[in-house]
Amino acid sequence: MLTLAVEKVEAWGHENVKASHKTTFEITRDEHLTPRGDCIIAVRASKGVADLDPTFKDLIRRESSILIIVLEAGGFRDIVIARGSEKLELSDTRRIIVRKSRYIEGATLGIEANKAARDLSRELISSLRNPSTKLVARLIAIDLNPLLGGDNSQ
Repeated sequence: MLTLAVEKVEAWGHENVKASHKTTFEITRDEHLTPRGDCIIAVRASKGVADLDPTFKDLIRRESSILIIVLEAGGFRDIVIARGSEKLELSDTRRIIVRKSRYIEGATLGIEANKAARDLSRELISSLRNPSTKLVARLIAIDLNPLLGGDNSQ
């Protein structure tokens, strides 16, 4: 049986959104963004990784899990695919970070992602330079183990 969990995170654009970072993207609860925050795509988020549902956290902490992140803002959409890990801490109350690398710290939601900030749709990013633009991020965690012929006892 396929196991999945879904979370919704809402955040807002900011005039300093650059989204030029080559290995990560971040959504933060912080209200302000300096021009140095080149990985941040939205501010005033409704959640940090620590606030995600325990069922979602358990699922994304499986080595056989993948994460699909659907980002929608200003009539534009982009989709990012990343991996989960049993090493995820999911402890940060302010930030959600998705990484192309395997680096993990308290705000890391997913690793080995197929996109970082600079790879995201430029139309989506342009719309997020407007503080009145709302970002809706749907986080979908799926355990691939049943599809790969493994047991589901993790």
